[in-house]
Amino acid sequence: MAVKVWGAALQGIDAVPIVVEVDLLRRLPRIAIVGLAANAVQESAERIRSAIASTGLEFPRQRIVINLAPADVRKEGTAFDVPMACGILAADGQIPEERLASVLLVGELSLSGELRSVRGALSLAMLARERGLQIVLPASSASEAALVPGADVRGANTLAEVVAHLRGEQDLPRALRAASHTHAVSVDLADVRGQKIARRALEIAAAGHHNLLMVGPPGCGKSMLARRLPTVLPPLSFEEALETTRIHAAAGLLGGDARLMFDRPFRAPHHTVTVAGLIGDRRLRPGEASLAHHGVLFLDEAAEFPRSVLEVLRTPVEDGVVRLVRAEGSITYPARLALVMATNPCPCGRRTAERPCDCPDAEVARYRRRLSGPLLDRVDLHIEMEPTPAAQLVSRAMGECSEAVRDRVVAARSLATARGQFVPNASLGPSEIERLANATRDARVALREGVESLELSGRAATRLMRVARTIADLERVERVEEHHVSEALHFRGASAGV
Repeated sequence: MAVKVWGAALQGIDAVPIVVEVDLLRRLPRIAIVGLAANAVQESAERIRSAIASTGLEFPRQRIVINLAPADVRKEGTAFDVPMACGILAADGQIPEERLASVLLVGELSLSGELRSVRGALSLAMLARERGLQIVLPASSASEAALVPGADVRGANTLAEVVAHLRGEQDLPRALRAASHTHAVSVDLADVRGQKIARRALEIAAAGHHNLLMVGPPGCGKSMLARRLPTVLPPLSFEEALETTRIHAAAGLLGGDARLMFDRPFRAPHHTVTVAGLIGDRRLRPGEASLAHHGVLFLDEAAEFPRSVLEVLRTPVEDGVVRLVRAEGSITYPARLALVMATNPCPCGRRTAERPCDCPDAEVARYRRRLSGPLLDRVDLHIEMEPTPAAQLVSRAMGECSEAVRDRVVAARSLATARGQFVPNASLGPSEIERLANATRDARVALREGVESLELSGRAATRLMRVARTIADLERVERVEEHHVSEALHFRGASAGV
């Protein structure tokens, strides 16, 4: 009768249970692995044989049939080595079969029987907790798995330790969760000299989780401001930190000393990034958009990005998710990010309001059209920046620090929470913002006139009201008033020529 062992496979950032069924037949010795197993899983047969022999255990001299169920789920990676090896030993009577019913086994084996780390240990531990199972995995991945509250995580260094644990001869130690911490912040908004309007836009973007476009010549502070946006965002909650860490774990970006990520992610891909690199590759691994979940995705020199790459951001910016469809299958990743784009005003980058450059107007227009109208329609705040005057650059006077701005941002978001609002203003639907804005009559008139004069779409009008709601929250005002709408229109019309 076949022996059953609990294993697991990653689908995006989620782990799904896999039942590893092992049967021994009186036929010529051979290992047959079925159940839609990828090449890496098929090749595990020889790794398992050598690992069991190196451990000093007896390898059965029979036909070994291994089925990975359900058979319609593709099995990738090397995390099935340990459950298959333990299933073989249990089928041969070397491990008590009843011990396998309450344990989830994952891990890659070396030829000498050592356990190597696996990707997505955080998600695997969450699955084990949901199923009421103990999880045994490589010691190098145990600290990551132990981040899941309530999970019974045991780390092992060798196959021999796993076998001894399953036999009841020696219990594996329970993995402890590493102390959570945040990295020391090396940048501060106080470093930015001048740029009063841009700083105001950054504060509004942080308070309402709005998207931001900065247009200006090189050296005016666009990248400097963008890199300081995470420092004025509210701290991540435990649930947000766990979700953020889980995405990075699924992408294999966590180190051995895994800790919860309480720092807001800041992702700044180069303009040569591909569509797969931005939203996810053919193996359904998360891309930069998902890695920026609960944080900032910064596109420097946005006009230099391929048009096809920029256009795939429409859905993440609008819906907060990435729907990835590849030959391997389909998956949905969370991607509730704050998009920040920076671009030069022209190909040479030297054009300003006071100093026109030598770029022909037609070439400037063509350069600005690289950012499509539908994408710009989803960006709430547009600002044009000028170089900071030399007197301000050499002045010893520092700007307002990140902590002071963050305090106002946190207060504004707390006001939204007190209204019974569970998402930032930028994520409110049309009917929700209509109700929560509670705009005055003059504010509605100003909105209508602004939409007509700037020839904005219905989506842009809704986004304008969201920004106005955020500005009112920063002032701790209950109703959206005319001057809130006027300021929102100012930020929307600043780059009407882009």
